[in-house]
Amino acid sequence: MHRGALLCYRLATHLLLPLAAPFLLLADRRKGKQRPPLPLRLGYRLPPVPRGGVLVHAVSVGEVMAARRLLNELRQCRPELPLILSATTATGLQVAAAAPAADATLPFPLDLPGPARRFLAATSPRLVVLVETELWPELLAACEQRKIPVAVVNARVSDRSFPRYRLMAPLLRPLLAPIQVALAQTPQDADRLVAMGLPPERVRVVGNIKFDAPPPPSVEPQLAAVLSALAGSRGMLVAGSTMPGEEELVLAAWKELAPRPLLLLAPRHPERAGEVLNLCLRLGIPAQRRTPLPDLKQATDVVVLDTVGELASLYRLAQVAFVGGSLVPTGGHNPIEPALFSLPIVSGPHVTNFRFVYQELERAGGVQWVRDSRELAVTLAWLFHHPEQAREQGTRAARVLAQHAGATKHTVQALLSLIP
Repeated sequence: MHRGALLCYRLATHLLLPLAAPFLLLADRRKGKQRPPLPLRLGYRLPPVPRGGVLVHAVSVGEVMAARRLLNELRQCRPELPLILSATTATGLQVAAAAPAADATLPFPLDLPGPARRFLAATSPRLVVLVETELWPELLAACEQRKIPVAVVNARVSDRSFPRYRLMAPLLRPLLAPIQVALAQTPQDADRLVAMGLPPERVRVVGNIKFDAPPPPSVEPQLAAVLSALAGSRGMLVAGSTMPGEEELVLAAWKELAPRPLLLLAPRHPERAGEVLNLCLRLGIPAQRRTPLPDLKQATDVVVLDTVGELASLYRLAQVAFVGGSLVPTGGHNPIEPALFSLPIVSGPHVTNFRFVYQELERAGGVQWVRDSRELAVTLAWLFHHPEQAREQGTRAARVLAQHAGATKHTVQALLSLIP
């Protein structure tokens, strides 16, 4: 690896990290994000794990779900191969541990020389797989030093990050040397990866492995019975992965509906459940957290989801889904989960994180767009009062998934070619 590029990165890290750390911690707290314990992220006190296999790194819940599909496929093809899954967030690690697809799960280290070296020394992988575009220079440098090949899968480059990557391409290019293959979601992502400095012959378009999502587990029968009883004939609306400032907009729209469906309000970060519940109560809306629901003794209009990894299953109980992170400019969240159950999907305009998925849904007539709370209220009212048309919209959304299936198979084939 080009030492000049790495030295520049290290200099910037050592100068800026002490200044930026308090602001990053404050931002995490404001967004409700949790991080694993610091000693583990420094590469200390790591539990013993199988060595000499494949290390797959995912950031948080969505990437972990995609990584699990890859791991299951790899397990079928190479059952003798140790598989390790790492994640950046505490919620990602919780989801990984709840339904293990790997032999072990570990927190991803801070991108500093010591933690990266200790992390690789503890795992000694034959191959490192980065889900989406997690390009960490110190980890890449440590992989190159140890002659460990690296693959980037389900790769995407967001509108927000691409200008920075392109500006830094002369420095970034040598840092990308350990990457043997980058499997992009779309042609645009592939072009951006090449513009960032990856050799064109190492970049391929295979599609989005999230299209291959299997149906999640069934809802716990007792919980399903309680929610169905609460919904009754009025039906159920799921507002999934909402962000700060968005719950107010959803609740304002929901209050305009007649009759009002049961609202399952699922903040993107479950740590915010208490904050969202208090918002409902301040607005005079009967609401309750999901956790004690099986023992619920009183009626409620809003259920605030405070669990990890349960949202995908709960979509199956709803009649309509609003996918959050889209009425506020945070890039949007995954609409594939409600599409699995043929739900009509409603979304705001801010969906750059899943642009291609939404483009395909729009082309098929599987999504309705809203710009604000008022439009959300009108659209929800129409869907609940026109159930046949709503079901047809959901069917069109489900067809999109079937049309784009197969990326996982192509990804696994490419990974197997890199494993000795």
